[in-house]
Amino acid sequence: MSISEAAKKQGGLAGVVAGESAICTCGTGNGLNYYGYAIEDLAEHCEFEEVAYLLQYAKLPNTIELSEYKSKIIAARALSPELKAMLKLIPKGVHPMNVCQSAVALLGTLEAEKEDFSDQDEKIIRLLGVLPSVICFWHNYINGGKEIDFESKEDTIAGYFLEKLHQKTPPAEFVKAMHCSLILYAEHEFNASTFTARICASTRSDIFSAVAGAIGALRGPLHGGANEAAFGLISSFDNVEDAIAGVNNKLANKELLMGFGHRVYGLGGDPRNAVIKKWSKALSNDHKLFAISEAIENVMKEKRPSLPPNADFYSASAYHFMGIPTEYFTPIFIMSRVSGWCAHIKEQRANNKLIRPSSNYIGPEPMKFIQIHQRKKNKNE
Repeated sequence: MSISEAAKKQGGLAGVVAGESAICTCGTGNGLNYYGYAIEDLAEHCEFEEVAYLLQYAKLPNTIELSEYKSKIIAARALSPELKAMLKLIPKGVHPMNVCQSAVALLGTLEAEKEDFSDQDEKIIRLLGVLPSVICFWHNYINGGKEIDFESKEDTIAGYFLEKLHQKTPPAEFVKAMHCSLILYAEHEFNASTFTARICASTRSDIFSAVAGAIGALRGPLHGGANEAAFGLISSFDNVEDAIAGVNNKLANKELLMGFGHRVYGLGGDPRNAVIKKWSKALSNDHKLFAISEAIENVMKEKRPSLPPNADFYSASAYHFMGIPTEYFTPIFIMSRVSGWCAHIKEQRANNKLIRPSSNYIGPEPMKFIQIHQRKKNKNE
């Protein structure tokens, strides 16, 4: 979608240019690129750590740089006794997004960033390393009372997360699919959570506060939580026929279907969708959920061609085929998008101006103040 097309959308600051960034092109006619590299190339040829390095340092690493970077992330995996103690206090039933947000906020007190931000790159690496451990430690503790360790032969975030979540060595195909998903979700310009992070950074707040705020924005079903809602839709049908009838009924009732449409993409659709759809199909082993997903997509293509599937739609089934519980779909988003958030925090800090927009006032005209004893009582009193 071009900027002029985006400007036609109403509300929510659609089409409003809120700043400059060198990090990502998104929906402006150039596809989705990170520092000039096409998302399709990155997803096909890279490990997630290569892309995280690209976002952090604005260049792709060579083999030595990548090896050193991965070693630093591995060294940042462990949880402190204080962080473990907090996670053990959070009861089952709490959404894992709130768990992650609480953990990041606590890290801001236990491992505070320096006031001059001179250690920001160290803190970014810490966040990349620790977030999968936070998710998997809490998951295993609340579901089985087990305190997992953080030792692993898996040298990537994708492999480590899958191993610690399921407590077994993940299939190579799962690890490749997870790399792809993490890369696709890593960065997406001035979306709601990234803009939240930049607003926090613009006040010269610390990186943990900015990331905790971004997690809060990501949690909502109109942003990161859409993948959970998309799976709820897909899994609600028993077969293709039920899906076709059910989606047609929902459209007739003007219900919102999560996983379709995107604020910045036009009829060409979200470029991430085609990439993750291939992985969903490969992992499905002809499972009925993939057929149901395609049936839903086809109905939408016919009835709502202006709302093509976005990255969340087939990500949902891909995660399910890897055995990942639905409530962890959006926390995976955090593990990925923290790389993009932190890139934007660094960029904001490098040329900072406080972000403080204005509103168009629509309230009452100036009114004469009436002291409380002179105000009329409510008729019902």
